[in-house]
Amino acid sequence: MPSHTTDTRFNNYSEIELFNQKYPIDSCTNITPRITSKLNKQLHNKRGHPLFLTRQRIQNYFYNNFIKSSGNPLFAVFDNISPIVTPYQNFDSLLFPHDHPGRLATDTYYINSKHLLRSHITAHDEELIKMGFNAFLSVGDVFRRDEIDFSHYPAFHQLDGLRLFSEQELFHGIKDPTGLKLFENGNRTNDKQDKHTVDASKLVEFDLKHVLVGITQKLFGKDIKYRWVDCYFPFTHPSWELEIFYENEWMEVLGCGVLEQAIAINAGAGNKVGWAFGIGLDRLAMIQYHIPDIRLLWSEDRRFLDQFNVDNPETKIVYKPISKYMCRQTDISFWITDSFVSSDFYDLVRSVGGDNIERVALIDIYSDVKTARTSHCYTITFQHMERVISVEEVKEIHNHIALLAEQQLGVQIR
Repeated sequence: MPSHTTDTRFNNYSEIELFNQKYPIDSCTNITPRITSKLNKQLHNKRGHPLFLTRQRIQNYFYNNFIKSSGNPLFAVFDNISPIVTPYQNFDSLLFPHDHPGRLATDTYYINSKHLLRSHITAHDEELIKMGFNAFLSVGDVFRRDEIDFSHYPAFHQLDGLRLFSEQELFHGIKDPTGLKLFENGNRTNDKQDKHTVDASKLVEFDLKHVLVGITQKLFGKDIKYRWVDCYFPFTHPSWELEIFYENEWMEVLGCGVLEQAIAINAGAGNKVGWAFGIGLDRLAMIQYHIPDIRLLWSEDRRFLDQFNVDNPETKIVYKPISKYMCRQTDISFWITDSFVSSDFYDLVRSVGGDNIERVALIDIYSDVKTARTSHCYTITFQHMERVISVEEVKEIHNHIALLAEQQLGVQIR
């Protein structure tokens, strides 16, 4: 039977109930029933799931290598924080500029003007620092409106790490720390923030990169080739991406940097400096286990899940494909309105077709000079991961997408 739904939006509702709490709908609401259905999955906490195994390997690295004098792990782990946050948590607390594209409704799922689904697990850093934690890992599901293909899904999973150092902790290993200090009233450069001394910034950078190289070698072997690439994040400076040379190409593994001091100050830890990093678990699991399609991570097919039902997360596993079912394609063309954005159409397609949809690609944009109208043409690729999808079902889903695109997005099918 078809798995699509007619309920692609909450248009006929005045409020949404999530985690036993009701949220009023307003003009900012763009979350869909298809997305809310993912909120209780908790794949990163399901034993025998590839995301759990990947998370556990990273977590074990920290448990085994960073121990307090009491014998307890240095890094606390938070893996069950609600994904519903405020714009302040998701953006302002992390110093996102007001004009940052991540704030737009085209990128982020808004429940209403006051609440949204976090687009990164980093949204909880300030609250965890305020609770007194100086070293922690946070793991959870995050949500972004994105394109549709084998490596993108509107819900995915991140593991973030953060560590703060007091002056004594940071300079502990220095033979003669005389004259060394964490802060100064200096200039912001490519290598440091204005409030940090060069010594503090370089030591934090050294510690961060040492930790992350250790994780990378743990996951991919001691001989893995890697490199650091300068980049930008609103909440760290300087910032880097770590890339590895894997299967004959350079591939990004994680992003990281020296924590912006304003974040520590706002969280009540202005006397400390620190670092932060973030890893996408879905992509990492796909690389490690040779999983070809991100939709498989959401599969409940035992033929898939049983391959990862192991007690030891270090067990070497190479995914053995279950039957590759035939894909089918259809094209859809329509005249767009001035307010049309592709992410709305992607959401609609995902809501109607669910995991029958492998990919949606914009293949042509045509502008009619006489009428001053613009047309988009998309190719929709249908392929279910666990069964054959029939021609009749494809036709039904396609027609339903076309109908709702006209009704909800104001386009005109050509």
